[in-house]
Amino acid sequence: MNGVIVAVDGGGSKTDAVALTIDGELVAHARGAGSSPHFEGLGEAVAVVDELVRGVAARRPVAHAGLYISGLDLTVEVEQYAAAIAGFEWSGPSTVVANDLYAVLRAGTDEPDAVAIVCGTGVNAVGVRADGAEVRFPSLGPISGDWGGGSGIGEQVLWHAARDVDGRGPRTVLTAAILEQLGVASVPALIEDLHFGRRDSGELTALTPTVFEAARAGDAVATGLVDRQAEEIIAFARACVTRLRLTDRDIPIVLGGGIIRAGDDRLIGGITRGLALSAPRARLEILDSAPIVGAALLALDRAGASAGALERARVAVAAATRERIAATVGSGR
Repeated sequence: MNGVIVAVDGGGSKTDAVALTIDGELVAHARGAGSSPHFEGLGEAVAVVDELVRGVAARRPVAHAGLYISGLDLTVEVEQYAAAIAGFEWSGPSTVVANDLYAVLRAGTDEPDAVAIVCGTGVNAVGVRADGAEVRFPSLGPISGDWGGGSGIGEQVLWHAARDVDGRGPRTVLTAAILEQLGVASVPALIEDLHFGRRDSGELTALTPTVFEAARAGDAVATGLVDRQAEEIIAFARACVTRLRLTDRDIPIVLGGGIIRAGDDRLIGGITRGLALSAPRARLEILDSAPIVGAALLALDRAGASAGALERARVAVAAATRERIAATVGSGR
């Protein structure tokens, strides 16, 4: 096959792209800003992906591109995204555009009956069954019954802090933490800045580690938020296995996303106990590789790569991703 196979995993906070040969050799890997149309808008989200794809392809012809993007939750959103990239030289008839949940699922398992749940900037899930049946969710926020992820938790931290300072709610150490972490003089000042657009509400997503820390120290508000997040993840899993009639089957439930990777004992413990009641035979699998691994495997699959090539790609992409994460942490960014 002439040209490279390109895969993209586009999330709410970062985007990974890789170029590979049909034999599974990793040619290039690059990371950029978030590219979810829900957060960035369609035009900006597509621009991020276009730059990354052109960067990893490095003027080589692209034989196939697989784009797995957060925020493409409705059929119309997939269609709009596909139309927006149609004019790019690397986009062709074989280009796949789909939600990033499928990359998480493929990174975690290749079993035909499975569930994947992402808890990162937001929360979403997909369930699949061997006969082709799927369960999906609109994932449009509160209007479609969703809560959680860094955005949901961050907003709740501010909600509780506002009620702490004005006397309507309980005291919480999160009030002081939000002021210190975001560098503001007071909670009312932060609320005013957000209201008038002087600050972006996306900044609140960075507060999740503080919530985990406060919960470990016994703060009641923080523990409530961690427990609520566990309950939301359990609800997604329960809905998937129930609607697919897989409650009595030995299936993997793959958990991915930055909040899951944090490995908080209270969160993971709560999820484990809840799943034991909802799907007692299911196996909880914490994704230990980046979703770009799954995107790469899906793209190579679609291009007709061999089993050996898929295994080489899995090892190479996982290693490259771990090295980049280590470099980022070491630099203090």
